[in-house]
Amino acid sequence: MNLWLAACVGISLTLVPCAFMCLRGSSERRLVGFEMTSLLLTLLLVALTIGFGRQPFIDIALAVAIFTYSGGLIYARSMEKHL
Repeated sequence: MNLWLAACVGISLTLVPCAFMCLRGSSERRLVGFEMTSLLLTLLLVALTIGFGRQPFIDIALAVAIFTYSGGLIYARSMEKHL
């Protein structure tokens, strides 16, 4: 286990409060939880890519970053009445 994989464990633990915010809370808190989860998931995928030494998999982290940004905008647009 190298330093990058140890960092992945730490990043994974920070996903628990984000999941709690996404599942329980007002619409604003759910949006913040979703955006924070997307940021942490992107960081986790980058750390896993570097930790395992598989550089071609960095494209997955890039795709997650792009799709979660647009997903957050769609969620905010659909919940416009409640925000």
